[in-house]
Amino acid sequence: MLRALSVLLLICMCQPVSAAEKSPNIVFILADDLGWKDLGCYGGTLAETPHLDQLASEGMKFTNAYSPAPICSASRAAILTGKTPARLHFEFVTKPAGVKPPVRQLMPPAYTQNLSLDEVTIAEILQQADYQTGFFGKWHVCEHFKHYLGWNPTHGPKQQGFQSAKETFGSHPYAKKFNWQPGDFKEGEFPPDAVTGHAIDFIKQKREQPFFLYLSYFHVHTPVRAPTDWLVKKYQKRAAADTGDEILRTHYGAFIETLDAYVGQVLTALDQQGLRESTLVVFTSDNGGHPEYADNAPLRGSKWNLYEAGIRVPLLVRWPQHVQAGSVCTKPVSGIDLFPTFCDVARVDCSALTLDGESLLPLFHGATAAWPERALTWHFPYYHPEKGYTKAKETIEINDFIVSKTKPVSAIRRGDWKLLQFYETEQSELYDLSKDPSEQRNLSSTHPKQAAELQSELKQKLQAQRARYPVAAKAE
Repeated sequence: MLRALSVLLLICMCQPVSAAEKSPNIVFILADDLGWKDLGCYGGTLAETPHLDQLASEGMKFTNAYSPAPICSASRAAILTGKTPARLHFEFVTKPAGVKPPVRQLMPPAYTQNLSLDEVTIAEILQQADYQTGFFGKWHVCEHFKHYLGWNPTHGPKQQGFQSAKETFGSHPYAKKFNWQPGDFKEGEFPPDAVTGHAIDFIKQKREQPFFLYLSYFHVHTPVRAPTDWLVKKYQKRAAADTGDEILRTHYGAFIETLDAYVGQVLTALDQQGLRESTLVVFTSDNGGHPEYADNAPLRGSKWNLYEAGIRVPLLVRWPQHVQAGSVCTKPVSGIDLFPTFCDVARVDCSALTLDGESLLPLFHGATAAWPERALTWHFPYYHPEKGYTKAKETIEINDFIVSKTKPVSAIRRGDWKLLQFYETEQSELYDLSKDPSEQRNLSSTHPKQAAELQSELKQKLQAQRARYPVAAKAE
């Protein structure tokens, strides 16, 4: 009853500002574990990504875009709600009820199973603004149902504002019917992908109102196994001459190009339906690249930690007649900014909501001078990996292509300054990203005032978000 009343209130407050002008369609494409420089347009040299490179040339490329978290569920929950994982108390991946995080020197907070139905999602807001909403692909903000990543019938997409939603693993190896053999696909052919197919069917539906499509790919998440032997052969030589494990990198290159091909199919569908000019397309990744697969250099770290490579992600935006083709934005932005951005694009007033992000619409229009400097924060009060922690590498470096130990940590970036606060040691690390993007020179001792100011601001922000912290482990 309480949720129904709150949504009804928001319906009244979130009407389009101008009903005379039709709102644009919004296509939001989220990749899984795609590293910040895996695409050619970001300097990637392993895989060919012609469709996403073209998307960048037709719109805006963000070079300081961040995920809300270094891990899947937390980032996705934040994108859906426009709130930080700290505020949501959803800082790790979802776990079955009763599973507790491993206790090491500190005891992390309890795992969160589901994104609360009391949270208002971007789909709910846009639906009430007369958008038709669709979701296809990886959900991962609810407790697994029947199988890994299965949509829970009480907390799935249809319970969070998506009118159209079909569950499938598509062509990813997660699928039980992943039985393709070498030779099944000729050069230039890719496995048929139901995730992409459902999205294209949604695009092709006849409708009067605008639509919001959230297309959430499983690629390029592990298991990384490409059935396209022509692609595997294509990348073997490149991977052999590159860094990292040759076999892993070979299949990773094939996976990246496969993802690019699927995105290309979606973009083609928009063109065929005559929707290019009336559609905002946004592409990004849920977190940084996997340490065993992605070439994250010169950035330090990888998925699961708060050094730059763990949270820096690609972000591409195309919106004809609104976003200048071939433009580049260097302002620090985050996935939590997408909620208020989509509201602005749809001309929906959502000022009644508590949001941690800022609308990117001024940046779309090139108004960088008017963009206020603000602080971005991250909060990861857990240890990783959960299993094999003692065997993981003690230090986090650049392109070591191995899983390292991540310990409870928070971070803040303001301007070019970034501070990481570690909870085991109560020590901090301070970096000037303009001079040291690789985070190699800790300046906390030489710039104590700057470090103290950022520590204080981080603490205040986390307290305002009612963040959960790791605590001292109880003696047995």
